[in-house]
Amino acid sequence: MNTIELQQTLPAVFAGRDSIISDVWHQLLTLKRGEAYLVEAASGTGKSSLCSYIYGYRNDYQGIICFDGKNIRSLSVHDWVEIRKSSISMLFQELRLFTELTAWENVQLKNSLTGFKSKKEIKAWFEQFGIADKWNTPVAKMSFGQQQRVALVRALCQPFDFIFLDEPISHLDEENGRIMSRILVEEADRQGAGIIVTSIGKHLELNYTKTLKL
Repeated sequence: MNTIELQQTLPAVFAGRDSIISDVWHQLLTLKRGEAYLVEAASGTGKSSLCSYIYGYRNDYQGIICFDGKNIRSLSVHDWVEIRKSSISMLFQELRLFTELTAWENVQLKNSLTGFKSKKEIKAWFEQFGIADKWNTPVAKMSFGQQQRVALVRALCQPFDFIFLDEPISHLDEENGRIMSRILVEEADRQGAGIIVTSIGKHLELNYTKTLKL
């Protein structure tokens, strides 16, 4: 997948508003593979909805979203399975980890579907993130910042053309934010992938191609 295009897209809940001032909603916007985008937004302007629309998790929007020119409303269940397995990776704001499972078990659930990373590579990321000692710890017993790091490792355990990160460092300090940026960029560069980060203030420090106001 090389492009994601939004054509006059707008959350259905916003349809009654008189005017929408946005670089994303009600615009013609093309996100290109290999580039990095920052989507800055105030709370309640639809940034998490945007991620859910593109991931096919929700379809309560007006307008059109296309992957390489194909309207995503026409995609089958099988198509979505393949897209989520090999084209789009998503780090949701609420993380969607299984809290009763350990950090490693959460990551392994994804990696077992793709076989994309070796256990050695995954352990190296845990060490870089300073959570190697949490390998066998149930996620419920970890801080939210630690969980964010586990969720990113899980998101990287698949091939992708685009990776979306919804407020990925809301609970991280500056040093861990820098580590996340480095690991993310290294992996995206390796795959020639596009990066889309959403933020309501604190965001990953990357060399963004474009900053979009939601």
